[in-house]
This record gives sequence, C-alpha cells and structure tokens, in this order.
Amino acid sequence: MAPKLVISLFGTCSVCLEGGGRVEIRGAKHRALFALLATAPMGRRSRANLQETLWGASDYDSGHQNLRRALSDLRKVMGPDFDTVLHTTSTDVQLSLDHTHFVAGQGAFLNDLNVREPGFVAWRDSLRARPDQLAALGRASQGGAVRLRPRISALPLAAPDGDTALRVTGDWVAEEICRSLSRSTLLTVISHLSGRAMAQRMIDIADVRETLGVDYLVTGTIRRSGSDVICDFDFLDVSTGEILWNRNILVAEAAATMALPERLADVLQAIGRSVAQTTLRNLRGLTLPEIADHELLIAGVASMHRRALRDFLTARQYLEESAARAPRSTDVHAWLGKWHVLNVFKGYSTDRGSDTQRALDCTARALDLDPDSSFALTIDGFAHANILGEIDEADRRYTAALDRNPNESLSWLLRGALLAFQDDGTGAVQATDTARRLSPIDPFGYYFDSLASSAHLAAGSFDRALDFAERSLSANDRHISTLRTKIAALHSLGDGDGARATAAELMRRFPTFRLNEYRSTHPSAERRTGRLVIEALRASGIS
Repeated sequence: MAPKLVISLFGTCSVCLEGGGRVEIRGAKHRALFALLATAPMGRRSRANLQETLWGASDYDSGHQNLRRALSDLRKVMGPDFDTVLHTTSTDVQLSLDHTHFVAGQGAFLNDLNVREPGFVAWRDSLRARPDQLAALGRASQGGAVRLRPRISALPLAAPDGDTALRVTGDWVAEEICRSLSRSTLLTVISHLSGRAMAQRMIDIADVRETLGVDYLVTGTIRRSGSDVICDFDFLDVSTGEILWNRNILVAEAAATMALPERLADVLQAIGRSVAQTTLRNLRGLTLPEIADHELLIAGVASMHRRALRDFLTARQYLEESAARAPRSTDVHAWLGKWHVLNVFKGYSTDRGSDTQRALDCTARALDLDPDSSFALTIDGFAHANILGEIDEADRRYTAALDRNPNESLSWLLRGALLAFQDDGTGAVQATDTARRLSPIDPFGYYFDSLASSAHLAAGSFDRALDFAERSLSANDRHISTLRTKIAALHSLGDGDGARATAAELMRRFPTFRLNEYRSTHPSAERRTGRLVIEALRASGIS
C-alpha cells in the first residue's frame, strides 16, 4: 500500500503516516514543519523560509543545522516512506500532496501547536486573520481534492411500458448527450449507465443527489405521435429541484437515429448556457470565500466571455481564486492564461509587456503540471499566435494538441483562426466548422462565431463573414476583433455607410485604437487578409 500522510490542521494538529503501519509524528516543530508545507503552493517551501519561520533569523547556521536535524529525525521515524512523502533539495523541501490526505478537525487553526518562534506565530496568526484562506483550508480538510467542475448526467428517456424500441432509443439519446458533454473541460459528466435503474421509476431529487452526486440533470420522456417520435427534455438544478428549462424535439421515427444528433445540438447548447447563467446567478452577493469550488472555474470562464468590461475583470478574480484552491490544476492555469491573452489582445491591458509575460507564465505552469494536456497546449499556442505573433510556434502547439486529442474543439477553432491569419481561407473554414460541430456546450458561443467570421473573411465569403460577425456581436458587442471583421466584410460588400457606422461604434468602445497599433501587433497585418482589414478600417475613417 502506498504511504499516505494524514494531517489535521484545525483544533489538535495531528500528523500520521499510514501505509505499512501507522506512525504518529509527535514533535511540535516536526508537526509545524508539515503544517507549513501543507499550506504552501505545490507543498513547497524554501529551506531559508522554513529555517527563519521555525528557528528564527538571528543565527542562520543554527537554523540550518536545526532543519537538517529535524529532517533527519523524520527520515528515521518514517523510514523509506520519507522519500515518497517528502522531496528535499539543497534549496527546497516539498511535501507530496498526492500522498497527503487532510481530515477535518474541530477548533481554531493549529490550536494546540505550542511553537513560540515569532515567525511561526506571525504566520499562524496571519492565516487566522484571513477568512478566505481558512475557508479554503477548511474545504480541503473536509473534502480532500478540490472539485472544480459541476457534475452533470442525463437519464435515459422514459418510454411507455412494453415499448422496447423506444426504450432503446431513449437510452441512446442519454448516451449521446453524455458523450457530447464529456468533451467539455468545464463539466464532469456522470455516465448515463449510472442512472439507468433510476430512470425506470419516479425521479426523487434527494435520491438523485445521493446516488449520482450531480449538480445538474437532464431527464425526460420519449413517445410516438403517428409516424414521428417526440423527445421531451427537462433540465434540472438538482440542488433546488428547479426545472431550468424544457425542450422537445420531433423527428420522423424512420430517420430518428440520423436526425437526432443534429437536433440535440440545441439541447447541448442550452445546457451550456444554463449552467453558466445559473452559476453566475448563484454567486450574486457572495464573497469569494463563500463560493463553492465547483462554481469558481465556470464562473470565471463565463464572465471572461461576457460583454461588460466589469465582468471580464471579475473573471480574473474567480480564476485566481480557483488557482489558489487548486494550484495543481492544469485547466485552471490554462484558463487564467487565456484571460491574460484576451486582456492584451482586446486592448484592455495598460502594460502589454507585463501582461504578455503573465499569460506565458500561466501556460508554462499548466504545461509543467501536464505536458500532454491538449487544452494547455492549445492556450499556449493561442498566446504565441495572438500576442507574440509566432505563427509557426503556435501551429506546432495546435498540431500537438490535436495529436493528443482530435476532439479538442478549441484547438480546431484557434487553428482555424491561425489559418485565417495565413490567408488559408478554405482550411480556416473547415477547421472552424469542425470546432463548431465538436463544441458541446456554448456559454461563449460568440467567440466561435467571431472566429468563424474571420475564417470566412479570409476565404472571401464576405456575406457569411458578415452573418457570423453580426451573430457574434449580438451576444458580445465589445469584441474588437469581431468589429474589425464586420467592417472589412461590409467594405468588401460595397456597404460603405454600414462600414463607417461600425467603425464609429468601434472607436466609441475602443477610443485608443489606432491603425499603427494593428499594423505592429496583429499577426496577419502583413498578409492579404490583414491588408484588406487595414484598407477597410482606413476607408471607414479610422486612422
């Protein structure tokens, strides 16, 4: 059995090693050492920090020897498991959080730990004075790993008794919904198989919560109407039992399995929007420490893609809080990286150099945690393409992401944008079409529409480019790239008045935008499509 360090940080501070036996760590400073490591990002602290906190800063040599002695004592007590639980270098000591389990305790933070060093007392008291930090530690103590995503499932659609054919179709519909939703990085999907037995009886919300542990549920019925089949869907918030919406789909029974996948796209998009909207509604009036772990990430992503600037700025707070609670989550760091890329690319940044570095630091952190993450590779490519202008490097990232996960919709979408930058309009349209087909939930559908517009502009399909741009702007009218594409499409279609009106709207929303900035920073500025955009902007009155 792999060794596991079991630690309680509230009330009595207890530290035990379990695995081949049970070893209790008794020394006050030994337990304090584990407490310091357990509360550090990635479980790592420098030797200098540990020495100063536990033995004071007045005598470096004594502190150095005391830390070495404490680690030596722990190695003797823990035996060979020491090297599994702790990793030491000449500069750092790191606790393996994969082998650490937090248990709930009763009382104040480190209540009984009688360590009187001023540095330790100041650190302990500073945490006690931060309710947000203690809330996060308390959640870890009670729940172990942080749950970052809402859980969702679809029950097989209930069919009339004795109708085996419809029952099979209803089961297949639930499987298709779960399969499509599972492509999302924002949801945890519980297989429809888990709910098969539940689907055969009256649904009890308390039973669903206890049995499936989901936050949201798709349920419904399937029935015949002449030669057609009707699927009725309800989407429920399991915590309250509220029906968030209902939908129905009618298809010819003879073509049901062919027609339903396309018709289910509307259901899937409604699910994505509802989860995002319900999460944001639940957060109203709450402080960051009061927000549940599984609501922070999706709130951050949804807010990042809303039209109001204040929502975009709030998204950063949600994502940074999520990263603080789950510092080893690849997806959280990647999403935070995307926020910084958009902050630069949309023209919001007041320090392009520093914000560019923050974006790269986030994507590097995500890839350090999981070098094979298709999502992290995608966002790293996004950063290289959109703010560094390194098209070849971005292409390598997108290719690597799709090699690892051919169903990564965002990789296809951003690759489409990259191909548009390179004037490969046909390839760009194919890639963005693939992205739209693979994207199962759509809390930020405007973004898919925006890049589809850019792809059609590069392909010379100006009417389609305009259609997608207008659809995107109806959902988010603060996306500068979409406004530029719309101006170029209108100009190319000979609608000078429409182009000038859109240009005036762009300058109203982004008064500091200048053509010289676009020429010097946009990756396609020297390409055919980029020159088309520059000419359209100039002709529409932007200088």
